[in-house]
Amino acid sequence: MTDTSKDGAATVSDSAREYLTFTLGEEEYGIDILKVQEIRGYDAVTKIANAPPFIKGVINMRGVIVPIIDMRLKFNLGQVEYNQFTVVIILNIATRVVGMVVDGVSDVIALANDKISPAPEFGAILDTDYIDGLATLDERMIIMVDIEKLMTSGEMGLVDQAQSAAA
Repeated sequence: MTDTSKDGAATVSDSAREYLTFTLGEEEYGIDILKVQEIRGYDAVTKIANAPPFIKGVINMRGVIVPIIDMRLKFNLGQVEYNQFTVVIILNIATRVVGMVVDGVSDVIALANDKISPAPEFGAILDTDYIDGLATLDERMIIMVDIEKLMTSGEMGLVDQAQSAAA
């Protein structure tokens, strides 16, 4: 049985999952906490020639070369201003380590599956394949992102297609 608080967040449940929430501009997003390896401040990256604009470059993290994706640019949310709140969420995705730059990390929330509404259909206008749904907590609307599906998509080119098919 799921115990839920008045805001709809699951407090104790076998069916609840934990999500890390982060902000990009005015919007709040949630990703599966199990995909997160660590959270770090934004540091300079080594740029890679001919990379798409949303791939900022790479960093060397304890001997592992990690591509860094700027999620504001990926989601077409306008120009990015890096400040003291800008962070990089390091993810483990389909045998790869990938970093994503976000404006800030909010918190960790537990949500029961029935608290996540399906994403609206936008047809061919907008690709919503990587959106798991929308969750509402108090007055907050959180866009739930299937970060593995997003990061392994062909356009990202971060994970070999053979690896993503096997995952």
